[in-house]
Amino acid sequence: MKKITRRTFLKGSGALIPFLVSGFGYMYIRYIEPFYVHTVFKTLSSTTIPKELSGKRIVQFSDIHLSSTYTLKKLRRLVEQINSLSPDLVFFTGDLIDAPQQYKESGEIPPILKQIRAPLGKFAVYGNHDHGGFGTNLYEEIMRKSHFQLLKNSSVRIEGSDEKALVIYGLDDVMLGKPNLVQTLQNASQDFFSIVLVHEPDIAPEVARYPINLQLSGHTHGGQIQLPFIGPIVTPPYGTNYVEGLYTVQHTAMKLYVNRGLGTTRLPFRLLAPPELTIFTLNHIRP
Repeated sequence: MKKITRRTFLKGSGALIPFLVSGFGYMYIRYIEPFYVHTVFKTLSSTTIPKELSGKRIVQFSDIHLSSTYTLKKLRRLVEQINSLSPDLVFFTGDLIDAPQQYKESGEIPPILKQIRAPLGKFAVYGNHDHGGFGTNLYEEIMRKSHFQLLKNSSVRIEGSDEKALVIYGLDDVMLGKPNLVQTLQNASQDFFSIVLVHEPDIAPEVARYPINLQLSGHTHGGQIQLPFIGPIVTPPYGTNYVEGLYTVQHTAMKLYVNRGLGTTRLPFRLLAPPELTIFTLNHIRP
């Protein structure tokens, strides 16, 4: 959790408090911003991206937190929105159900997620909520039935004809799982374009010790509630150093992108941290 001084809090919240306690302020943080999904477009350029993959699209989505707040109806609309972006690859970076053992509609999830179309594959990793509440096996079953390949300290390669490849690594959840960087990344090579999927972003400095081009994470919700001049009021464990957006990690060449996610947890509010879909376009460049 961030430490906020009284002066800083008053500076950031003074003009905002009247808005938040107003009827419109409540409606905005409860029913407007949480439903307004931003689409963020980024380009990934490298000489190691296979020529055949140049122009291909990756869609990352994260942190749905299915519950009475994020309903199956919203999930159906999300799938339609993802398909409208014409992805070639789809990555889900964890936290599907807010409280897995309390959720009564888990059987209705796979027929919805299965409709996501991605000709080069759909891949997912565990988040802390996916392991939490004895949800580990349930999440694995849901993703399998949804035709997502669950990467748990494992990898997959998409080969090019030019002796290049896109390598996708998936680490187990940092908080409640057993991520094994040595086992998973020991064969990483700078000859290939490598992407690591892991729910919590703050493991990035450890991932950056390996020849990885990009880490994709979620977990933080962008703080879920931010204040002007302050930023996020609260950030979760392993999500305090990297909160949202694109970073270059600590004197390395590795990039990190932190997706703000789609749902909410604990409180059904978002302020200055709108939900997000991220679209990455692969771009092969000549050496």
